[in-house]
Amino acid sequence: DDDTFSNVFCENSTKLINVHLFALAAKYYSLSNLGVCTPLEDVLEALRGDHQGTTGIKTDEFMNNKKSHEVQVMSELVDSIANYCGIKQVIDIGSGKGYLSSFLSMQYNLKVYGIDSSNTNTNGAHERNRKLKKHWKAYQSRGRANLKSQRLEKANDRPVESEIKCKAISEKPLNNDSSLQSQDQVTIQDLVPSCGFTEVATSETSKQTEVDLVTQTQSDESKLSEEVLAILNVLPADAVEVSSSSQCSCGELCEEERAQRKMASLKAKATKSSESNLYFPLTSCITAETELSDIITDLEDCMMVGLHTCGDLAANTLRIFTAKPEIKAVCSVGCCYHLLSEQFENQEDCPEEVWGFPMCQYLKDKGWCCGRNARMSACLALERVAVGQMLPTESLFYRAVLQVIIEEIYGVTKSDRHVGKTFSKSSSFIDYVRRSLKKLELDDSKLPDSCIMDYHEKYKHRMNELEAFNMLKVVLAPCIEVLILLDRLCYLKEQDNIAWSGLVKLFDPVKSPRCYAVIALKKQSCF
Repeated sequence: DDDTFSNVFCENSTKLINVHLFALAAKYYSLSNLGVCTPLEDVLEALRGDHQGTTGIKTDEFMNNKKSHEVQVMSELVDSIANYCGIKQVIDIGSGKGYLSSFLSMQYNLKVYGIDSSNTNTNGAHERNRKLKKHWKAYQSRGRANLKSQRLEKANDRPVESEIKCKAISEKPLNNDSSLQSQDQVTIQDLVPSCGFTEVATSETSKQTEVDLVTQTQSDESKLSEEVLAILNVLPADAVEVSSSSQCSCGELCEEERAQRKMASLKAKATKSSESNLYFPLTSCITAETELSDIITDLEDCMMVGLHTCGDLAANTLRIFTAKPEIKAVCSVGCCYHLLSEQFENQEDCPEEVWGFPMCQYLKDKGWCCGRNARMSACLALERVAVGQMLPTESLFYRAVLQVIIEEIYGVTKSDRHVGKTFSKSSSFIDYVRRSLKKLELDDSKLPDSCIMDYHEKYKHRMNELEAFNMLKVVLAPCIEVLILLDRLCYLKEQDNIAWSGLVKLFDPVKSPRCYAVIALKKQSCF
């Protein structure tokens, strides 16, 4: 009911009069409450079927805790999408130092092009990747040993089959080949003929035992059917190509055919091994008009990813995805909302035709504008504040008083220059002001220390007000982020060539506040 929160603000003065109701309204309009997100577990289940992932190598041995968490979770999802679409090439937009790119290449044997606008980042990525390769085999061996140990523990927990006979196999063995064109694919259409949905089911690749070739019993078949029905709401029928080749049951496989398949599997593994560790850091500035084929000479069917793509780069990633037929999927996590360009904000100063916000036609027709202050608020981390990681009140107070000084003393109300992280380098408020004025290229010689401290003392008693104000901004932050993310999702929904698109919460928001990914897959006809 729209009237529920009508008493948050005074109708005449528009002032906030009910803080509790304000907080409830903000929570009501947050992503977690609106129910528009697709759970990560549902997406992975739909993409992988029976596949349980590859050797678990922990990233925290060569990344900090935050980056390790992000790379571990996102790389698993990217690999699942790549397997689902039958592609081996990944383009990492805004790749930075190559944390995600190198891990996708080495852990999942994907061919990754990392594109960043900073040549310094690209050079750093090259050097980091070189060092990482030296230690990778040790990480892999340790990971395989851990996985083998886990499998043995699981095997000891269940009864061992005393006898395995080929005639007992009633279903075709699930093959790991990720290509949608593989002869060994099993389509689920035979199990659920009435739903018109096909899905590729895969199994683990590493050292298959005879147990992996055992047929599914009737109860297993029933369970599989239930799982297929459960994921129909996640991915649509035209998100994957239908296998047209006829399939025979495993029970009919002769020894010769099994030997041929074993040899084919060994060749596939050899090919996969020879293609591993392919990561290419590149330097280029990406815009909505960028032609990827000009940057990547061997561009093929691929997917685009972006881990915390800054400002307009997140929007441009989605635009490139929808425009280029060779890009079959996208997984983008944006950040730095305050750097977004807005079509309906100061448009006389910005002649660009492509904007970071809004993207969807609905908000364009409304002429919607957030403004820089709102976008700055969207960058705040409510979940961190909720667990006690409070806002830096003193640095915010310094910044607020500084703004009063430069307006009243220097008459400056707007500047293209930034103060940056001056607070952490300053020994006092006086030192902070003088460092900031130099960064802003303002003459600090006409401002004595006593005058600076007078401003500090004048506003010191209002620090509590500033803290309360910023807490209200933190509470409102998720609502503004919702608007930006739903704008991107609606843009994808408006496109005719998209089979499925959704918002997925990837990360723990305390570890990584910008935790939502925009994911989309092209339709079958686009494959």
